[in-house]
Amino acid sequence: MAVPATADEERLNAEFEAVVDRQERIEPRDWMPEGYRKTLIRQISQHAHSEIIGMQPEGEWISRAPSLRRKAILLAKVQDEAGHGLYLYSAAETLGVDRADLTRRLMSGAQKYSSIFNYPTPSYADVGTIGWLVDGAAICNQVPLCRSSYGPYSRAMIRICKEESFHQRQGYELLMTMMRGTGEQRAMVQESVDRWWWPSLMMFGPPDADSPNTEKSMRWGIKRHTNDELRQRFVDMTVPQADALGVTLPDPELAWNPERGRYDFGEPDWAELTRVIKGDGPCNAERIDHRRRAHEEGAWVREAAAAFAARGRAAAAPAGGES
Repeated sequence: MAVPATADEERLNAEFEAVVDRQERIEPRDWMPEGYRKTLIRQISQHAHSEIIGMQPEGEWISRAPSLRRKAILLAKVQDEAGHGLYLYSAAETLGVDRADLTRRLMSGAQKYSSIFNYPTPSYADVGTIGWLVDGAAICNQVPLCRSSYGPYSRAMIRICKEESFHQRQGYELLMTMMRGTGEQRAMVQESVDRWWWPSLMMFGPPDADSPNTEKSMRWGIKRHTNDELRQRFVDMTVPQADALGVTLPDPELAWNPERGRYDFGEPDWAELTRVIKGDGPCNAERIDHRRRAHEEGAWVREAAAAFAARGRAAAAPAGGES
């Protein structure tokens, strides 16, 4: 049975709602409903986990990139994703959680990351396709988060979105280069696009009718658009790019609708999305095992950093007996 709110809680909640309605920012020291805090922790931590796990699919190709230039580009991108994860863990910590605990929750399966990173990258063309489609979907999803009602989250997203936009252009440039190459290279690109198209559409989450978190996230200004609105925006943005690239998107229902002024498209396999989220995707176990191994092997670095910080604090402290 819910406990009735006190007069003070009602006043604080009214002030909170007024700030959100004015499109202003909630800051860490401001009062916020517990549901708002928990929703933010869930969303920001999942976003941070996705950036860290997302280093793995493309990172597998760093040692196999076909040229020094492509290797440098891929190294820079993977490094950017690590930075994005750190920005977001820092934003989550302003809500009173600890990133070490968030990492433990990820490795135990208590917290999730984006379903898209549970698919393999058997082809070098996947590096370009992830940049074009996956980062393109991320841009559609994340640019509105720059106006999120929670200040630390919205500010972190400004830099993240700038870098993701660069990643999307890098991916597209790689695919365009391959499409100007041999027939084998063009076939490699098309095969990669065929595999990544539907998982990219699923990145936006389930249909609005089946999304349990969308309504309250939008009411609180955490999100600005529904899953289906963002998915439609992504399709409308991507179809002309596919035409310029010279690839076919694997959807027989994809067609321009002049009455709506938008593209119609087919329904993703939502049962597949559910399976992947529950841990039954092609690479779920592999991704978590890799993350757990990296965490364990990096323990000495964390211990050394903590010891160095402690020594610095001790050196800066006043000597005993001095006023």
